[in-house]
Amino acid sequence: MPLYWQRILKPLRQYFPMKISEVKPNGNATIEGAKVVSKGDVREFMKFDRPGKVCNCMIKDSSGEMQLTLWNDEIGLVEAGDTININDGWVKEWNGKVQISLGKKGTIEKA
Repeated sequence: MPLYWQRILKPLRQYFPMKISEVKPNGNATIEGAKVVSKGDVREFMKFDRPGKVCNCMIKDSSGEMQLTLWNDEIGLVEAGDTININDGWVKEWNGKVQISLGKKGTIEKA
């Protein structure tokens, strides 16, 4: 594929559903039909004198599994066993593992 098409299509990737195995760090992703395999404990923290909460979940589809990080109000949106859709989530690598969170623009819903 010519380079100019790659530059055009790369930003559009975030809007098309993909499998977990296709997700790459440092970009956005839309994942449909992922199952929440497990939901970890909620951890509380203080940052800049403001309280916050974080929870890590494992999600999987037919191609693989990855970590989903939920922050604050997002934590109550899913439970273990739910099938979810993540739209425009932010993907990064942390401690050698690829993980997805909702970031600023992402949304999560039960499928």
